[in-house]
Amino acid sequence: MKVLLSAKFGNRLLRAGQYVFAAVGIVALGYWASVTVRARVFQSKEAHRLAQEREPQLALARQETRSESSTEVRQQAPVEVAAIANLAIPRIGLATVVVEGVEDGDLKLAAGHIPGTALPGEPGNVGIAGHRDTLFRPLRLIHKDDVIVLTTPHEEDQYTVVSTKIVDPDDVGVLYPTSRDTLTLVTCYPFYYLGAAPRRFVVRAERDKTSAKESTVTLKDANK
Repeated sequence: MKVLLSAKFGNRLLRAGQYVFAAVGIVALGYWASVTVRARVFQSKEAHRLAQEREPQLALARQETRSESSTEVRQQAPVEVAAIANLAIPRIGLATVVVEGVEDGDLKLAAGHIPGTALPGEPGNVGIAGHRDTLFRPLRLIHKDDVIVLTTPHEEDQYTVVSTKIVDPDDVGVLYPTSRDTLTLVTCYPFYYLGAAPRRFVVRAERDKTSAKESTVTLKDANK
């Protein structure tokens, strides 16, 4: 009799455990779905807004000289959790808007510009971070010489990947100012690590000045 009661109790305990795990799974799945939907809605809205802002800037770029007001707009500090650029790496299928800031709330919505580094569209070392398990997951496929396109309302810059490396989280040297116009992408590593990843995956790319020069010539030619 005692053995039978013990077996029944064990079965009930096992069944209760299964229900608990199922409930936890459902809650986790629901949370992931809500975060994903929110990010997609944000990305779509902000990408559309950036495109609208870019139209008058393109028209302005076709003039022989830029107005003083356009220079002032470019130098304004960005607002946190506001999209300031689009980032795309066509070969690996990565495309995302970039917001100002790298707080957890920022990176749940988009890639984030790292404060203290050059702003997208400006000279220097532009630092951008993203989560390895969402928007920056495709970075595991990146290769040297891949093309990265960074688009702001004012211009489109192309960068060519020159190197990748794995560093410790406290190795902030990768974000130091550089003599060449540089784009530095940072995400956690390993990509499939469970929990807080112990290292960082860094992509270094340099701005294609030849492409930028050709783009400028094309805009000038359009006015002739």
